[in-house]
Amino acid sequence: MMTFARVYQMPPRVAAGAFFLSSGLSKTRADRETAQGVHGMAAGTYPFLRKLDPEAFTRLLSKAEIAMGVALLVPAVPSLLAGAALTGFAGGLLGLYLKTPGMREEGSLRPSQQGIPLAKDAWLLGIGLGLVLDELPTRSASCSRRPRDARPACRHLRGRC
Repeated sequence: MMTFARVYQMPPRVAAGAFFLSSGLSKTRADRETAQGVHGMAAGTYPFLRKLDPEAFTRLLSKAEIAMGVALLVPAVPSLLAGAALTGFAGGLLGLYLKTPGMREEGSLRPSQQGIPLAKDAWLLGIGLGLVLDELPTRSASCSRRPRDARPACRHLRGRC
């Protein structure tokens, strides 16, 4: 696993990280009405969240978004870790889009006007998956073309080609 993010990974990490940091910081000052709205939408899609107090849920969500933003912005956080966390978080956000009534046009994945703010979170899933896939080991072309007994040991697969 990489210790530092690669330079070409930083633009999508900064874009997503700044978005999460801004979103999390804005929720730190959420009033009761805002907290109830955020909690209501999340609990409508994920019923297990109904047990949580709306204000406590919003504070927890705020902290999670801030942590996600910092993890993406700090190059010392491995891209595999940051990407896996982002993929999971984005999957939850897209779950809201897919499961909340009125977010999509009837019989389609296309967003309704109300669904556009959630549908745009697909880019977060793409960034997260891209970071994860970039860190997974792949077979090099030179290894796969040679007969198995003539293949050199590959560092990235710990000697297995």
